[in-house]
Amino acid sequence: MAEKKKGRVMRHWVQAAWFALTNGYVLGFLEGKIYRGKLKSVCVPGLNCYSCPGALGACPIGSLQAVMDSGKFQVSCYVFGFLILFGTCLGRFVCGWLCPFGLVQDLLHRIPIFRKRKNLPGHSVLVYLKYGVLALFVLILPATVAVTVTGMGEPWFCKYICPSGTLLGGLPLLAANPSFRSAAGALFGWKFAVLLAVVLLSVKYYRPFCKYLCPLGAVYGWFNPIALYRLRVDEDKCVKCSACQKACGMDIPVWEKPNSVECIRCGDCRAVCPTGAIETTAERFRQRKMKRETEKGLQ
Repeated sequence: MAEKKKGRVMRHWVQAAWFALTNGYVLGFLEGKIYRGKLKSVCVPGLNCYSCPGALGACPIGSLQAVMDSGKFQVSCYVFGFLILFGTCLGRFVCGWLCPFGLVQDLLHRIPIFRKRKNLPGHSVLVYLKYGVLALFVLILPATVAVTVTGMGEPWFCKYICPSGTLLGGLPLLAANPSFRSAAGALFGWKFAVLLAVVLLSVKYYRPFCKYLCPLGAVYGWFNPIALYRLRVDEDKCVKCSACQKACGMDIPVWEKPNSVECIRCGDCRAVCPTGAIETTAERFRQRKMKRETEKGLQ
């Protein structure tokens, strides 16, 4: 348990540091303005709202919606290529270590109230909801309905669902800019209600947004089985004690599905494994390299 706690603390520090790095435009928070420099044309790997006053980069999901019906194929290819690059390299490691809203949910779940649960009722069906959100709100509707005057698709997911945008973008802008507060209407009320629901659920259930609604997690999850960063279970060491699943907030039987599309690569399973049967591709590479060097030294 000490190893699990140590690993979790380190992960939270990495998450916080990444948030500070990618949302370091302090002047935006003070003046209630959005950074519009050249860096804003570059996507960051996690769900990071474009409208966050401190955001220095763009959200890949927001960018994908914007270019779905733009006709600017070079931009579309960049966004798709960006997702494929990070997916094939890291998979949902991004969700566990680099996503700001993932950190928010992690910290909310640490609040010592309510009896903690991993999953919502109906979990086995609800996990597929994020694929519907991806298909409908990120791909189909932006490409077919209400194209803006700029020729870009309407950001349906950002506009009607994304709680990260409300928390990191909407609320700070309203707090710092009185003119925005007077203009806030029913749509913001709806978005705030969505955020409030996710916040309350996160206190009791582990990462409900990541499990059931996040389209970015849905995309990265497809790459988990083939990503360069993967998990491997040594069958000779594994005793199938299920300690890994008990420690896993995503409730994955790691000994059976080490590269499940739901795995966010938090590392809790590896920390509690009594036999050290779970290893990453990076660890396996280091072990092979050390073995080759040892064999070379004996020759």
